[in-house]
Amino acid sequence: MTSYASSPDDQAFSATWHDTSDADDHASCLQHWKQRYDQLTAGTFSGSFEEYWFDNVQVFRERTNQSIHEAGQAWEGSRTFGVPLEVDGKGWYCGEILDINSIITLRGGDELDFRTPRLHDILAVTTHAQALNTYALQVEHRDIEAELADRRVAPSSAEQAENLRAFLRTVMASLRATPDMLRHAPMRKALEQAIFGSIIAAIGNEPEGRTPPSGNARQLVVERAREYMREHIEEPITVADLCAELRVSRRTLQYSFQDVLNLNPVSFLRALRLNGVRRALKHATADVGTVADIAARWGFWHLSHFAADYKSMFGELPSETLRQTTRGGR
Repeated sequence: MTSYASSPDDQAFSATWHDTSDADDHASCLQHWKQRYDQLTAGTFSGSFEEYWFDNVQVFRERTNQSIHEAGQAWEGSRTFGVPLEVDGKGWYCGEILDINSIITLRGGDELDFRTPRLHDILAVTTHAQALNTYALQVEHRDIEAELADRRVAPSSAEQAENLRAFLRTVMASLRATPDMLRHAPMRKALEQAIFGSIIAAIGNEPEGRTPPSGNARQLVVERAREYMREHIEEPITVADLCAELRVSRRTLQYSFQDVLNLNPVSFLRALRLNGVRRALKHATADVGTVADIAARWGFWHLSHFAADYKSMFGELPSETLRQTTRGGR
């Protein structure tokens, strides 16, 4: 077992990796779940487990090489979503067949009844159900809990499952490479919202939108958004922040920004955050920390994408900006 966690005085996050050789031991890896795993197929058991926990979110990956019967419950008040990375054959999840494109879900307190395929590799997220649903209501104007009701397999297409799988794979790779970035609250917030957005996009069909707002209404949305941005210029504002503040959906925000500024709100906010990073780098002192630390403080969780966006915007890598600053070049 390998673990990586914040200091005892700062319980912001935890990160853990396990290699297991017993199904029962493997069941105990997942924090705050009540589980029992029984091995069903003959052979030496081999498993691996990886988990990151921060704020409202528990992200994990588990791989097993034998068919297992999993029983138990997730923690109270939670909602779990899982999508397979690899399966050998089909599994049986809470009365339904599981295959590579199944997005499974479980409410905290509901009984888990899962017979896994012989080879099973899955990525999953467990989060506070209320936090996810509040985000869905504010940003997408969707009641995810009502849509899911008692479902155990979420309604989705193969494309939606693949999009969620690819996104969660990227999240895990980023956290594995730089878990220390989770110390920064803006980064945790941005990552949580990105995870929520990807989960919601993977569930069912987006409901029919309302009539797009009029030209005057769009102009007002953008003016109010820009006013909020000016008042919070030193903060890494997100699309969810704007939706909550303006009480509009992501779609309305999209229509408004595209019409008035010919730019989508995600790109606009990314530009503001990149400028925030640049100002921080230009005024950095020798003990400010790494470029990754500064990027995380502005909510950037995917470092390679951040570096590429920064160079595209400013014509130099963030490390070059910092190097010139610390050498007195600016």
